[in-house]
This record gives sequence, C-alpha cells and structure tokens, in this order.
Amino acid sequence: MIIYRDINNLPAFNNAVITIGFFDGVHNAHRLIIQQLINESKIVKGCSVVITFSPHPRIILGNEIKSFPLLNTFDEKCHLLEDAGVDYVIVVPFTKAFSELNADEYIQSFLVKYFNPHSIIIGYDHHFGKNRAGNFILLKQNAEKFGYIVKEIPEYIINDITISSTRIREMIMAGDIDSVNKLLGYHYFFSGEVVKGNTLGRTIGFPTANLMVEKDNKLIPGDGVYAVVIRIENTVTIFKGMMNIGIKPTFGINERKIEVNIFDFDKDIYGQKLHITIHSRLRSEKKFDGIKELSTQLVLDKEKALLILN
Repeated sequence: MIIYRDINNLPAFNNAVITIGFFDGVHNAHRLIIQQLINESKIVKGCSVVITFSPHPRIILGNEIKSFPLLNTFDEKCHLLEDAGVDYVIVVPFTKAFSELNADEYIQSFLVKYFNPHSIIIGYDHHFGKNRAGNFILLKQNAEKFGYIVKEIPEYIINDITISSTRIREMIMAGDIDSVNKLLGYHYFFSGEVVKGNTLGRTIGFPTANLMVEKDNKLIPGDGVYAVVIRIENTVTIFKGMMNIGIKPTFGINERKIEVNIFDFDKDIYGQKLHITIHSRLRSEKKFDGIKELSTQLVLDKEKALLILN
C-alpha cells in the first residue's frame, strides 16, 4: 500500500475506485465498504483508493474539542487499511478553507481533478462541501459529465458504522474489551514508551513497565486489569502479560497510570516502545487490605490471564 500526504503530488491513477471517510477503528462495518471497494477495483482492473482526512473534520468545524478521542492513530489506521488490501491511502489536510469548498467545486476541483475516478463508492447519507450541500444525488447528476460511476453503500452498513463507532468508544471507556474486540474484528491495541515508575510492583514480585502513550487523543480503556500480549518495538518476539490501568488505590496513589507486567521477563527496557494488544478484561481495579492481599490477587490474575492467552 502506498500513502500520499500531498494531493499535489499524486500519480495518474488507472481506473481508480475511490471511497471517502475517516475510517476510525477500521472495524467490521468499515471492512464491508473496503471489501466492496477492492472487489470493484478488481472488476475494472484498476486500483482501490481510500481518501481520508487529518485532523478529524469535527475538530476543525468546531464540533469537538481538540482531544477528540480516536480508536486509531494515523499509523495504526494505515496498517489496518493495508492489512485489508487497500492499494492507496490519500491523506487530505482538513482545513477551514477545504471545508468552504462548495459541493460543485468539491466534485470538479477535488475528486475529478486529483483522482479522475472510474467509480465512487459513497454512503447514502454522505454529505460534502460547504454547509454539507453535496450528496449522493449530486454526484449521480454529475456522473455522465465527468465520466465516473457512483455506487451507493446501503443504509444498513452506514447505520452499522455509526452505531459501531459510538458503541466501541463507549465500551472502551467502560473497559468492555471483549465486546470491543468482536465489533472491531481484531484485538484493540496501542503503543507507549516505557518510562520510570515508582517500582512498587517490583517490591511485591510483579515488576511493571510504566507506559506513556504518545498520542493524547488515543482512546485508552477504562480502569481495570487486562490480559495482554506485548511486543517490543523492532522485535518479533511476543510476550504474555497483564496490564493495570488506574490509580493504584492500595498504595494511595491518585495519578492514573498504565502498567504492564510482562511474564517471565526481567530486562531493562526503559525508553523503548511497547506494542500492547488487549485480549480480555480480568477484573476491575479495587483497593486491597494490604500488600499481602494484593499479592495473592495478582497471582490469581496471572493464572487467569495465562488461561485466556493460551
């Protein structure tokens, strides 16, 4: 897959079949669109092109705060689109000026000028251009003039996307990772750098790597203990482990932290980046009556995590 960030430096696409959207999460409902995109591109012996935006349009249009939580970072989204089989991803800077294009300009000066599409696959309720004046009907009216075909994504798929994206965000914040993974079609994941912690875990036999997530708007699951798989950046070996997200109430610490206990691992990895894949939630975070009770529970947590991960 090839990624372009400069729309003024695009190749001359051959029979491009395009679709447009933010595709946050690249979840199961998104994949129905992507599969249709790829199938159409094969039929016309062309290429599949996903047009996406950065930042999220809601941020520029003032409908969301700048920390609008996302299921994927840009790099994560691109990896998922590549795994799905997309040929090209075009990243369009979403600016105030871009949002001011009227619907006719959007078609002629953006879609046709830069992509010369063979086919446009678009949702029944997709709107574009200033004041969201453009829609499927307008694209259809201009199809013969500009020589493209328009295909509509069914209403039930679009509704599934809207419902799924909202539900997934709510479930992640609630810590319902098992349901999240079913809707995504893969295990939710994130990356973070190992930073210095207070080493309390080491004193009770469960040393942890404290993680700092690089992207402020990457949505992190709600507090709790999770069974996870860990990969250290630039390596292929994976490790099993468990992760705690929360404030460590037993120790009276009120700062929310992400800590990972990597099973059967004792190397110094400060400053390195870990890729965390979350398989299941083990339990909620709770305050224990002392270190001994906490240690006993952590042994049980590890046993449960191993059962899940095995």
